[in-house]
Amino acid sequence: MSEKKKPLARVGNGWSLEERDPQFISSLMPFLEWLYRYYFRVKSDGWHHIPSKGKVFLIGTHNGGLAAPDLAMITYEWFRLFGTFRRVYALTHPNVWKVFPPWGKVLGQIGAVMAHPKMARAALSQDASVLVYPGGLQELFRPYSQRKQIYFAGRKGFIKLALQEEVPITPIISKGAHHTLIVLAECYQLAKKLHQWGMPWLFDLDPEVFPIYLGWPWGVAIGPLPNIPFPVPIHIRVCPPIVFERYGKEAAAERHYVDTCYHLVCQQMQQELDRLFQDN
Repeated sequence: MSEKKKPLARVGNGWSLEERDPQFISSLMPFLEWLYRYYFRVKSDGWHHIPSKGKVFLIGTHNGGLAAPDLAMITYEWFRLFGTFRRVYALTHPNVWKVFPPWGKVLGQIGAVMAHPKMARAALSQDASVLVYPGGLQELFRPYSQRKQIYFAGRKGFIKLALQEEVPITPIISKGAHHTLIVLAECYQLAKKLHQWGMPWLFDLDPEVFPIYLGWPWGVAIGPLPNIPFPVPIHIRVCPPIVFERYGKEAAAERHYVDTCYHLVCQQMQQELDRLFQDN
């Protein structure tokens, strides 16, 4: 068997689809339900846009710092509606496994995998669903003043992946998680300059963001520190799938077409997010 065709091994650290454990997920459901019903008082709609079986390519927008409570509540709703055995994998920043490997192992049991196209393709090839947040840390820590804006930081890899794998994009948006901590400002460029002058990065890793925020337990925090979310309501909405005119490797290789598809997704998700804020 050639190297390209070898299945992904059980290597761990986010590079395996086999770490996911439905029984472990089931053990977490009572706690997640408590968060869903009583702590965040989640309102959720639009799940009829997801078919009862088969793979789905989910593109989300999230808020709330490293805690990302809207992501946690989306995964709970998925397991509640479809069961813990229906596989969904969330592409996750590699620093999760570098900074605190035990936490990475826990997330791997829930369905977190390395944010790499290879992992997304492997999951989709097995008819599993994939959840991607293109905005990454830059979106998680975007300033409170930008809470109503879709922000993917110009990343278009998810568009190329959708075209290559010939799958529609199903957007998931949310409102409320931006109140679980209040990002006052983003100071990464200043922090990067200080690093060039000799200030070390924590864990010797480029944080990619450097926010100033109000949140538990720090009060005022500087840098992408973990936080405990404020108990505020969250509203999640699954939007209608976005189907492009053309798919395939040739379409994915056309820069102009990829840009067109990217702007279409951003535009439609922004319209849906505007409606979500108007509904409340």
